[in-house]
Amino acid sequence: MESFISKILDAIDLQILNILQQQADLSNAEIAKRVNLSPPAVHARIKRLDTEGYIQQKVAILDPEKLGFDLLCFIFISTNIHQADELQVLENALEAMPQILECQCLTGEYDYLLKVANKDRKDLQSFIRKLNKLGITKIQTSLALREVKSSTVLPISP
Repeated sequence: MESFISKILDAIDLQILNILQQQADLSNAEIAKRVNLSPPAVHARIKRLDTEGYIQQKVAILDPEKLGFDLLCFIFISTNIHQADELQVLENALEAMPQILECQCLTGEYDYLLKVANKDRKDLQSFIRKLNKLGITKIQTSLALREVKSSTVLPISP
């Protein structure tokens, strides 16, 4: 895969992407200084990288605890649903739940892994009741005790 990327993206593109994924709020002028290009050239590259889909979105990452979300959970769920249209209904329902930060479809014993932010145990209990109404057959919940590492930075390099 790396050889495929290197044919499409040059070293400067990769530098720009590395900078953006660590500090998306930097100005084009600041990025230009770091990669030794003019600000208009950096702007053009960022626009191309965005248009080509390398940049999915630019967001502010918030502190969940400061906002009252003290309970981070990882919830494994299984379902007996196998029809594509019924699975789509389930996945749409999961996507619509704001507490779910991530939802991954899995192979193995469980069908999905959810990363869920809850304010407290009552909030978690209410969330699990909602899950049970979706045709979930098995739920395993693990509470995060502390965060060892959290990153959105992909390990790309020029």
